[in-house]
Amino acid sequence: MAEGIAFRMSTDNTPLDHLVEGYRRFREGHWFEERERWEEAAKGQSPQVMVISCSDSRVDPSQIFDVAPGEIFAVRNVAALVPPFETTPGQHGVSAALEFAVQFLKVREVVVMGHGLCGGCQAALTQDLHGTEPGEGGFVSTWISLLDQAREPIAAKLGTVGREAERAMELEAVKVSLANLRTFPCVREKEASGELTLRGAHFAISDGVLYLLDEKTGEFAPA
Repeated sequence: MAEGIAFRMSTDNTPLDHLVEGYRRFREGHWFEERERWEEAAKGQSPQVMVISCSDSRVDPSQIFDVAPGEIFAVRNVAALVPPFETTPGQHGVSAALEFAVQFLKVREVVVMGHGLCGGCQAALTQDLHGTEPGEGGFVSTWISLLDQAREPIAAKLGTVGREAERAMELEAVKVSLANLRTFPCVREKEASGELTLRGAHFAISDGVLYLLDEKTGEFAPA
């Protein structure tokens, strides 16, 4: 994809110029053709699903699931992680989004979607950023330390490099986030009552296959 973008961009254009060109195509094409839908969406949102996915530029959940605006409430961060419930002072971005989705939008499902070749999971596995200062990798290191406990058995069995170990870390990260979701009282209550379902998924960008987690077996299978 990066090569395609470079090919279309003039040497005089900036990345923003390229985005504006795309906006104009969207405005004159899809937006105009679906104007009634856009006007309806502007009145309010009522998504049934929240998707927590990685910030990676190659895995846009709206594109993967081929949805229209208003169909999913999306949160993206490094490695698609959910921190555990806590009330310590701070800016809890993922927790705020989760609270809004569950308590106010009343979504019916929360999907945690990891992906293939995730840089955050690779960093968690190799710990290359461990000990770096904030602004030089320290923020990322602190965030992916959420995976430290999950890393240990993977590193012991498969090592810290290679696709097998990386994929194991990516899949385990989804399970960590699902476990952390269940530390939120509102999530536990709504899951117990049947109002909310938690799902795990993994999208392999190399072959375009979506895998879904069966929590009873702990295995991921193609959708």
